[in-house]
Order: sequence, then structure tokens, then C-alpha cells
Amino acid sequence: MTSSAIRQAFLDFFKNKGHEIVPSAPIVVKNDPTLMFTNAGMNQFKELFLGEAPIKFPRVVDTQRCLRVSGKHNDLEEVGIDTYHHTMFEMLGNWSFGDYFKKEAIAWSWELLTEVYKIDKDRLYVTVFEGDEQEGLPADTEAYDCWKMHINPDRILKGNKKDNFWEMGETGPCGPSSEIHIDCRSEAERQAVDGANLVNADHPQVIEIWNNVFMQFNRLKDGSLQPLPAKHVDTGMGFERLVRVLQHKTSNYDTDVFQPLINVIAQEANVVYGAQESQDIAMRVMADHVRAIAFAIADGQLPSNNKAGYVIRRILRRAVRYAYTFLNFKEPFLHKLVPVLAAQFEGVFNELFAQQDFVQKVVLEEEASFLRTLITGIQRFEGYHADENKVVNGDFAFELYDTYGFPIDLTALMAREKGWDIDMKGFEKALDEQKQRSRAATTIDTGDWVVLDEHTDTTFEGYDTLQTNTKLLKYRKISVKGRDQYQLTLANTPFYAEGGGQVGDTGTLTDEQTGEVIDIRDTKKENGLIIHFTDKLPTHLRGVFLAKVNTERRAAIERNHSATHLLHAALKTVLGAHVNQKGSLVNDEVLRFDFSHFAKVNEEEITRIEHLVNQKIRENIFLQEQRSVPYAEALASGVTALFGEKYGDYVRVITFDDHFSKELCGGTHVGNTGNIGYFKIVGESAVAAGVRRIEAITGTKADDFIQEQGKLLQQLKDMLKNPKDLSIALHALLQENQKLKKEVEKLTQEKAHQLKDTLINHAEVVNGVRMILDMVELPSADAVKSLAFSIKQSVPKDLCLVLAANIEGKPHVAVMIADNLVKERNLDAGKLVRELAKEIKGGGGGQAFFATAGGKDVNGLPIVLQKAKALLS
Repeated sequence: MTSSAIRQAFLDFFKNKGHEIVPSAPIVVKNDPTLMFTNAGMNQFKELFLGEAPIKFPRVVDTQRCLRVSGKHNDLEEVGIDTYHHTMFEMLGNWSFGDYFKKEAIAWSWELLTEVYKIDKDRLYVTVFEGDEQEGLPADTEAYDCWKMHINPDRILKGNKKDNFWEMGETGPCGPSSEIHIDCRSEAERQAVDGANLVNADHPQVIEIWNNVFMQFNRLKDGSLQPLPAKHVDTGMGFERLVRVLQHKTSNYDTDVFQPLINVIAQEANVVYGAQESQDIAMRVMADHVRAIAFAIADGQLPSNNKAGYVIRRILRRAVRYAYTFLNFKEPFLHKLVPVLAAQFEGVFNELFAQQDFVQKVVLEEEASFLRTLITGIQRFEGYHADENKVVNGDFAFELYDTYGFPIDLTALMAREKGWDIDMKGFEKALDEQKQRSRAATTIDTGDWVVLDEHTDTTFEGYDTLQTNTKLLKYRKISVKGRDQYQLTLANTPFYAEGGGQVGDTGTLTDEQTGEVIDIRDTKKENGLIIHFTDKLPTHLRGVFLAKVNTERRAAIERNHSATHLLHAALKTVLGAHVNQKGSLVNDEVLRFDFSHFAKVNEEEITRIEHLVNQKIRENIFLQEQRSVPYAEALASGVTALFGEKYGDYVRVITFDDHFSKELCGGTHVGNTGNIGYFKIVGESAVAAGVRRIEAITGTKADDFIQEQGKLLQQLKDMLKNPKDLSIALHALLQENQKLKKEVEKLTQEKAHQLKDTLINHAEVVNGVRMILDMVELPSADAVKSLAFSIKQSVPKDLCLVLAANIEGKPHVAVMIADNLVKERNLDAGKLVRELAKEIKGGGGGQAFFATAGGKDVNGLPIVLQKAKALLS
């Protein structure tokens, strides 16, 4: 069977068992602070398991694209090395939300594997939970009895809590699981060693392919378990592993899931897959990683230097490193795999196919940028000198890892070529310290929910009113960086929860009986639940409260949000239909809009965009809002939908003129465009490869900006004595300034030339070294550098030069050492300047022959020269 047929057979089987086929959620997670990426099929159903959303379909089946490269599920370093770990993978799953349970789930698993896929029953093993006395958890005899109806009891193995008890996290729904394993070894190997002994033993040919999780409990903050009111089934089968089994391969990478990509790589690299292990690993890494990179970008996560964006950048750089090191790809290549991948997934995950050109260009730019960094890192390594024991310092190895993206194995490889070792303890310590800093910056300690009313869902009323009477449903205490806060949910709320780029509302919660006022600091969504953040709890928890939004702030936010819609439409009109939203921020101060475009938006285009948006504002177009529109119907009407967003069956459509702006949106908006007042672009910049950003302001902020610009213009006119043409006057002033600069440079060069001769003539020879240590008066660090290189040109051998300068009240030190002294006497300007910089309360660095330092204390400059003489002598 082809991989496409295998996938479809799974979906069809469960559809015939009454399951609704649902689409994959985006790989990038939104509205869940505990996750950056979808790492399991159950993520999109989390709110159903938590009882925080109504169950629409009690039985569901899907194939979910997942990514496991961070946190608890971190497979990145294994990917490519073995044959079955992946970053991005598909998770086939069937689900029951309070409907069927163990008997049906187990029977259907067996039926699909043995009767539909025709897997040999004698190659299958299953595991069930053996219980845990310490936790007070009984053995899962129910699952055991169900399996006995289908498989020989000798093939039913008992598993411990680590392998056979699944938990969503430290708290939340959990329960025993039953895994299905398959023995893919040869007949001779199976006869020699019983497969039962190899289950969960990391044998590459005895692997888990399916896990049935039976959610029965809820884990509380104190570690205790309580039974869930409804029992659920959550299953997950690794698609890539299943295809490997059914196509009778010994590696996932030998299947038609990966071979199209590997064939292209091998052909371009002019190598044969299977001929050399290091090259094979590189090809597997590239084939795997491009999937994760491409789908993450298609779902809205661009490579960047923080959080989820940094994870994607790390994956991309790992692929480029392997391509560069083992396949000799010195030019960008990974982007060429995107069209192959897009064609492969057309009809399955169309998001990538629809954005193929954009994704390809982003990957190309990232590759090109990193190749430059990689070459710089290699040069940095080549200029490094190991210590007397031929050991590379752990901090330096970590610098290569953190700054230049070198994996430790690449640094180790280059070190071995020089006969060096690496201080691995030092590297691990630096790496652990970075992880600890990262954890400390993001740690949130969350308590259990205290439920006051468990039979009511929150109703959002914020589209129609900014205040309403309500009551508390539940609350919990959280600690953020040691500061206590509280999260509340309300029966009904006018507070908009952060989403779609729009920030959450603030306001107050007033006890109607006592008059006590609690400030609502923020409003967010978590797994579909609207959560209100406060610094304290109301004194009386069960009273009636008036929930009131900060109306002035909300109005400013709405002006910016509606202007964002007009801006999006204007960008498409002026720049082209290729423009798509890639991110936004809408608050009461400013709007920020990121969009796909591969060139700087020039002044003329910005003027046209501004003009078009303000024209629509002056037209005073009334908002057309449609709620609960069937998703398919909304798309057919020509509405703009965003990639990477997960839309439900029914959506909200926001329209400002049917022929101009029509978008799916859950945010709040002005009643008519005239309320925006005025729109002004205040910034345009690049965000990432292929993505530009526009920042703009509206309303009173735009008025204030124009007033300030007017004042500044008048000040300039006054300073230039009110010229008839300000631009001509400024141009003349700049030309005069340029002329004076050239004269200053000429005088500086003449002074430096005189200094050069004086310094050389006063050089002191010590132990065969010509030392020049002196204070110089020069206007800039560039002038000092120029002088140093000029002296080196006149004194090419045996030179040790240290120049100290006070440049506009800031100390500056430059060290120049002749090349022959670097080689023959192991002198290093970088090490020397770092030692000297301590005397001026600063730091510095550079190469072995030339280095510079700056600092805070000019009074230390004379000591620098004394110390340099002592050290060099």
C-alpha cells in the first residue's frame, strides 16, 4: 500500500465506525501557554477533556501534524541518527469523548491492524498498566480482559507507570494506556530471541506503533487523583512507523514518505543513499527537518531568535549544518525541497501547497544567512588555540553552539582533526545554566481550580455590551516570578480575551452588595476558557458582580483593530494579491501588522497605502458583522482567512465594504470607519525573510503625532532662520558639513602620520621585541586602528604595540602584535587586551594579531600602559 492509501484506510475505517473526520489543527499552538507546538493528536481536543468546551461529536478521527523538539518530548538530537525518530510527524488518532471505552477501542485497533492492514498477528504484542501501589493505582484488568478476547495472553505484557500511564502534564486528565508493539525482525532473529523481551527496550525493529490512552482520572496540584465525570479514549498511531511496517521496510526513511525527498538530495549531492553512514544521516536529517520547518512556517511561525521561532531556526540550522559538513552543500539547497514536499501533501495538508512560494523564499533567506554565520564560526574555531593539555574550553564550545549554531558533535569533529579534546563538563555546565535562565524567565506556578459553580459555561457578551452582571464560576492562584496573582472565570463577561493579535481587555469587577472593586488586569484564553487576571480575590466569592470594561481603552483598541483590516486590504490593492497577514498586534497605543512581501515598501507605496486607508475612513463605512456563518459558506463568499488559524464550523465575518475588506475575525471593531479618525504609518521594516512590518497609529495618537511633527518642522525652520525652501537649506548645510568632515579627516591623517614616526622612533627593544606603548590623542577608534595598521606596515616584524586613547571621555585601547610573534612566541592580542581592559572597567577582544577594548574609566589608561609593559616584559 502507498502511504496515501494507508492514511485513507485509517480514516475510512473509523468513519464507518461512526467517527467524524476532522481536519488537523495547525502545528503552531495558540491560546495554550503550556505548549509552543502541537506535540500530540490530543492537543486540539484538550478543552474537551478538561470539560471547558461542549462536545460536538462524541466520536472523532483525524491525522494530526505534530512537532516534538522541545520540553518533555524532545527528539531532536535522535533525529537522523536512528531510523524512527522525527521532528514533524503525523499522528493518526481516533477519539471517544464520553462515548465508547476500552472494549470497543481495543477491538477496533485489533480489527484494523489484522483484518484491514493484514499485519501478522504473531508479530504483535500489547502492554497494559500493571498498577502502582505507591500511587494507589490498580492494575488495568479491564484492558487485560479485553485483549484476551483477541490475542494470546502470553503476548499481553505488564507495563509500569512510566510506559503505561499517560498524563497531560503535571496536572490534568490522565489514565492508563495500552500500547501495541510490532516485531519486524527476521524469522531467524525471532526464533533466537523472544520479541516479548525486546518490547520497550529501544530495539530498532521492535517498535510501538499505536497507543490507546483511557482517560479516567484528573491529577490535582497536590498529586492526588480523582475520577473524571466522563471517561474518554485518546489514541495515537505514528503514521510514519505504520507505513514502514506495511511497506516492509527496516527504516521509516526507506518508505515513500521520505524517499521522494531523499532521492532529490542524493541526486543534487551526487551521492548514493545507503553508501556511507555519515552522508545517510545528513540526508535523513534534511528530509525530516524540512518537513518541520515548512509546515511551521506555513502555519504562521517564522524563524526568529526567541521562543517558538528560535526552535524552528535551530531545526533549520541543524539541517544546514549537516548538509554543509557531510554533503558539501556550500550554497543554499534546503529550500529546493519545499515544492517536492508541497506536492506530496497536496490534498492532505493544503496549507503548505497554498503558500509554497512564500515558504520557499523564507527558507532560502534563512539558509543564506546561516551559511554566512557558519563560515564565521568555522573561522572563529580556526583562530582558537587550545590550552596546554590540548583541550577546548567548555565556554568556547558553548559559544560556538549558542552564537554560531554549532552542535557539540560538529565542534568535537573539528577538534579531533586537530588532535584536541573538549571540556564536556564545562560545556554541559554552560548549557545547563542557559536552560535554568530560560526556565526562570518563564516559570509560572499554577494551583488547582477552586470550583464555585461547575454547571455553567462562560458566555462572552463583549460584542454587544461593555458591562454586565455576573458571578464567579471558579478561580485559582498562580505565581509568576514569585508574585501571586489570581485567575477567575465568570458566568458571563464583556471582557475580550487576547486573541487574533488583539490584546485582552482590562477593567473592574464590583461586588454589587458591598461595593468592593477588584481590578481586572488582563484577559486571556486558555484552551477555550476566558480567564480574567487579578491581583486579589473578592472578599465574597458567591455574590453578584458588575463586570465593566475600561471603555476608553477598548475604543482605542477597536480603532486600531479596524484600521488593521483596512490596512490589510490596502496592502493587497497597492502591493499585490500575494500579500497575506503573518502576524499582528493591536493595542490601545499602536497597531503592528506583519505581512508577506519580499521588498521594502517604498515611500511612494506608503503614501498610496495611507491615502487609501484614510479615504475609506472618510467614507464612514458602517461595520457589517455576521455571526455564526458556516465556514464553507464564508470562504465561498470571498472572505480573507488567515493561514495557521484554526477555525470552527461557524465563523464571524467582519466587512467594511463588500468590495474592499472582508475578513474572518473574532475581535472587536468600531461601528463605522469614521470613528477611526485618522491613520498614520510611523514605521516600515523587515521582520524576517519575506516578511515586512508596518507600524501605525490612529485617532488621538495620530493627531498628537502630526502635531509633534509640525512643531519639529517649525523648530527646524527657526534654526535655519525661516528659509523659503527648507530642503534646499538643509542640503546646503549637509554639504558644508561633509566638506568640513573631509578637512578634519585630512588633518587627522597628517597628525597620525607625524605620530607614527614619533612612536616608531621612541620604540623600546626588550628581549628582541620592539615595544611601542603610548597614549595618543586621536578623535576616533577608527583613527587609532588606522594608526596601528600603518605602524605595522612600517614595522612588520617583532612588533608589540599598545595604544591608549581618551576618545570624548571614553577609554579606548588597541593592541597590535606582529604575525611572527603570534606564531613563534604564542602571543595573543585578544587575550592581552582582555586583561588590560580590567583597568578601565571594560572588556574587549579580537584576533591574535589585533584586538581592541573599551571601558568606563579613563583614569585607568596610564595603568593600562604600565600593566602592558610588565606583561610583555
